[in-house]
Amino acid sequence: MKVETVKEHGHEYVLVPKEQYNQLLEDAEMLRDIREFREAKAVDEETYPSEVVNRLILNEESPIRVYRDHRRLTQQQLADKCGIQRAYLAEIETGRKSGSVKTLKAIAEALEVDLTSIS
Repeated sequence: MKVETVKEHGHEYVLVPKEQYNQLLEDAEMLRDIREFREAKAVDEETYPSEVVNRLILNEESPIRVYRDHRRLTQQQLADKCGIQRAYLAEIETGRKSGSVKTLKAIAEALEVDLTSIS
């Protein structure tokens, strides 16, 4: 790499050709991306398959149903885990009932997601 140093006003500067400067910027961005990727991987956070994400975002399906399906639970199994009736869960899942905060917390816990993910 061809570099030149210049001293001006008590500071020393390094001059490099513009194409090398641009390459340094690209390399620095790549290193930031790698660092961010490694940091994200270090966080023990669950990721979801694209099918789950698409159902939640594109299809706007009930998050409870999507996460329940992802966990391979029937309505009855989830209801049992939450201590509620299957019919009540079905009404919450379909939006006919909103469910109490206590019930929604139990559902979120049983599905191993944040409360905000299902409400």
